Amino acid sequence: MKIALIGYGKMGHAIEEIALERGHEIVLKVGIENIEENTIENIQKADVAIEFTGPEVAFDNVIKCLDAGVPVVSGSTGWLQRFEEATVYCNKKNGALLYASNFSVGVNIFFAINKKLAELMAPHTEYDVSVTEIHHTQKKDAPSGTAITLAEGILHSIKQKKKWVNEVSRNREELQIISERIDPAPGTHIITYSSEIDDIEIKHTAHNRKGFATGAVLAAEFLPGKKGIYSMSDVLGL
Repeated sequence: MKIALIGYGKMGHAIEEIALERGHEIVLKVGIENIEENTIENIQKADVAIEFTGPEVAFDNVIKCLDAGVPVVSGSTGWLQRFEEATVYCNKKNGALLYASNFSVGVNIFFAINKKLAELMAPHTEYDVSVTEIHHTQKKDAPSGTAITLAEGILHSIKQKKKWVNEVSRNREELQIISERIDPAPGTHIITYSSEIDDIEIKHTAHNRKGFATGAVLAAEFLPGKKGIYSMSDVLGL
């Protein structure tokens, strides 16, 4: 399979390593130093594009891949206020878009556990729930996309929580997400349910970027030949 890498930072390098190990070919690598090569013509050389950039350019990159007629896997966070727009455009172009806030197989299992735990805790209003996320200091967005996905999974079942906030909050209707930036942490996410009697906590800790990169390549292998909007749940059958 021929892959275009839109975004060639630390994640792009990690994805390249896994893709090559799995027998794929990288036909385009776009980083800050060669942004002029990010063209529709170059993207069309690929069977699938993997887009890991920044929130300020992610949407435009996704649209460019759809215009090129190439299915695109996007792992950029911080741009989801335009995701519905991207969804409409994808369907209009009869294209394929797979987005995930986190591609790690372990994290996506953690998402499923988080949703199930929220369902179990919903009747027990004596517990208050919070989210903590810890990442390296170079991470541009806060809270992390993974933390937002976890928060949304909680809000679906814990009805006394009306919204999430990225700060300490004593308002029982607000789900607090605490963001910490500590090097060299690749990513830790903690869900805590606290009461006067006890605490219940689930935690996922990434040791390196290999899990994210492997999941992104699995997504890229899944997407060619498909149409519409997909997630890692589709890839993993969760």
